[in-house]
Amino acid sequence: MDIRTFKDKIYSELASISKAMGNPNRLEIIELLAQGPCSVEYIVSNTGLSVANASQHLQTLKSSRLVTSRKEGKYRFYSLANQNVYRVWSAMRELGISQNAEIGKLMSDFRESRHNLESLTTTQLLKRMENEDILILDVRPREEYESGHINTALSIPQNELIQKMKELPSDKEIVAYCRGPFCAMADDAVLMLQDHGYQASKLDAGFPDWKEAGHPVAQY
Repeated sequence: MDIRTFKDKIYSELASISKAMGNPNRLEIIELLAQGPCSVEYIVSNTGLSVANASQHLQTLKSSRLVTSRKEGKYRFYSLANQNVYRVWSAMRELGISQNAEIGKLMSDFRESRHNLESLTTTQLLKRMENEDILILDVRPREEYESGHINTALSIPQNELIQKMKELPSDKEIVAYCRGPFCAMADDAVLMLQDHGYQASKLDAGFPDWKEAGHPVAQY
């Protein structure tokens, strides 16, 4: 094989991976699968896609070896093929934030509409976990919490928070987190907590970022 043929084949294979990821619905699915294994039905309920569209996107990701699947009873569960898939997705996210002004503006406008809530970095949260009396609140759906969560975090899904808020201690700072910077569940949870007199802030990263950094995690 000559060098030109070699390069053409290599770059063609690489391009097939970027092509598989180059779709907004598939990018959202990858973010969801980074939380843990998901069924098609769960993906549909969290993305607004139809069953047919979600299945088609999953097959594209699977054909590119970015996603694997397994059958459990009558359901098929999908997972990221390995942690490298999330690393590439995360790098794309950071590249977009740094290089695409429209993404930065969208995020800024979104945060301003929520009164620029106080946020903590993972480093700041780790420090407070050592030195301060805080409660870490996972507001993702319970299925995602059970797949993996920040060690010591309490699970109260965002859509259950109003009903269960009285279970939370009023004398602790609460730090809420969700799927990541493009997820609004933690923002909404912090606003609800503050409206009810709690001292609350949010983690500026999601669980997959925390896990990728090697910080303490737990799962059922």
